[in-house]
Amino acid sequence: MGRMTWFESPADAATRLGAAGYLADAATATTTYLAGALEKPLLLEGPAGVGKTELAKAVSRATGAELVRLQCYEGLDEARALYEWNYKKQLLRIQAANASNNAGGDWNATHDDIFTEEFLLTRPLLTAIRRDEPTVLLIDEVDKTDIEVEGLLLEVLSDFQVTIPELGTVAATRRPFVVLTSNASRELSEAVKRRCLYLHLDYPDAAREREILQQQVPGLDDRIAEQLVATVARMRELELKKAPSIAESVDWARTLIALEIRDLDEKAIRDTLGAVLKHQSDHERAVKELKLNRA
Repeated sequence: MGRMTWFESPADAATRLGAAGYLADAATATTTYLAGALEKPLLLEGPAGVGKTELAKAVSRATGAELVRLQCYEGLDEARALYEWNYKKQLLRIQAANASNNAGGDWNATHDDIFTEEFLLTRPLLTAIRRDEPTVLLIDEVDKTDIEVEGLLLEVLSDFQVTIPELGTVAATRRPFVVLTSNASRELSEAVKRRCLYLHLDYPDAAREREILQQQVPGLDDRIAEQLVATVARMRELELKKAPSIAESVDWARTLIALEIRDLDEKAIRDTLGAVLKHQSDHERAVKELKLNRA
């Protein structure tokens, strides 16, 4: 099985992720390095919008590896995660074979013909396993799947191989860099956690969030950045339906630049809340709690 040196060290991971637009702290850089060095999946857990998915994308950009993404959701099944057969194409082939033989032909020959590569629809898990080139496999929001899908993931992540009854066993020639993300809406099984390195990502501290804003939003005034980060931190302390993510902080900063706002006073906050809070109930709570009622 082919091995790839994803990163030379935690410091190398931090540097290359930074060059790819992702500011990683020491824990993130170290765990990312180890996931590559030990060839173990990396489980990222934390609230929505703290950069879990973005870390997988940054690893892809930093290493030049192809990103293959499995977006999880309730009801996801093996056919959507692993592979399925192109039944319409198979049916057309059967009809064509029957027409040419008039009497139905040799079913065994037809069966062997329709269960071949030509009729296989590969989904993200099988796609990542079969790739010869460096690949980052992102299994996004794994906590949204059913427990049955965890069983499938266990099988794939244990041996990095898949058995297709009609074709045999497909084993990875080069292990992908695997990132699983979870918003912790439900507890994942101990078996899945045991196979992974674990990293909890939370909202960054004020200094790091200012650093992220300055990297992502060129031309942002230091004073505005400081005001914005302080206001977002206060919002995250409220009991909101959806606390502002880092991406929404960036959107807010870009909004302030577009509107040429140079001071984040109460009116400016009130006028631009839609860039950072996406629920009416959150708007009302922020206006009340942050005392933004004055015109």
